[in-house]
Amino acid sequence: MKKVLLTDCPDEKGLIAKITGLCYEHKLNIIKNDEFVDNINERFFMRTELQGDFTKVNFLEELKAQLPKDCNLGLIGQEKMRIVLLATKEAHCLGGVLLKYFENALNIEIVAVISNYQTLEPLAKGFNVPYHFISHQGLTREQHDEAVAKQIEAYKPDIIGLAKYMRILSSDFVKRFSGKIINIHHSFLPAFIGAKPYQQAYERGVKMIGATAHYVTDELDEGPIILQDVIHVTHDDDAESLARLGRDVEKTVFCKALQLASEHRLFVNGNKTVVFK
Repeated sequence: MKKVLLTDCPDEKGLIAKITGLCYEHKLNIIKNDEFVDNINERFFMRTELQGDFTKVNFLEELKAQLPKDCNLGLIGQEKMRIVLLATKEAHCLGGVLLKYFENALNIEIVAVISNYQTLEPLAKGFNVPYHFISHQGLTREQHDEAVAKQIEAYKPDIIGLAKYMRILSSDFVKRFSGKIINIHHSFLPAFIGAKPYQQAYERGVKMIGATAHYVTDELDEGPIILQDVIHVTHDDDAESLARLGRDVEKTVFCKALQLASEHRLFVNGNKTVVFK
């Protein structure tokens, strides 16, 4: 049996020895190990892939007794992460994830797509994924978010992916699913925040454009960044071609971010992330 051990705790000497020593005592084989120390905040992060018999041990309880207080531990199996995707009208990010899901290239199970438009219903149903249309017409933002939240909770997802979901989420919604919402932003944050980012980029004469995947917090587009990527452009590219190229990088970054999350390679560290690749 294989599991992933996640350790996040205050840093002190001997942590790696304590963790690996206990693994040895319980005859757990370490397949792969990654660690990082945030020296400024004195915080230790470690991701350990283990193989062995976990059925007759109190491994986590014993480990927690040896580590500092304020320690976060997790021992996670190989089950696929349940994901609900929220979308509006743009198909590229949703379609990219659905195709990866169909190819079994992501460690996820897409349990539902929810949208405030019916535009993308044929796309979701083409992959046999349930689609829920919840119109925002005639509702306040809070009322619509409440309706969406209730539908999400019916599926008990591990992650909520915003696949170009073009609505600003209410504070209550973000708090309700704190640490679970991953967004794709159509620029290399913090540049070109707001409306018409590719028009802004064109007017500025940029030589590369990018995309940013990040966790969602109450501060718009300010949550911990998971992954970023860029592609180079030239003076020949107008706003339309920048948008077309941008959609490709958005799709790629979004899929990679969901994969990192599904493989438990992400730790939130204040307003940053630790990403083990």
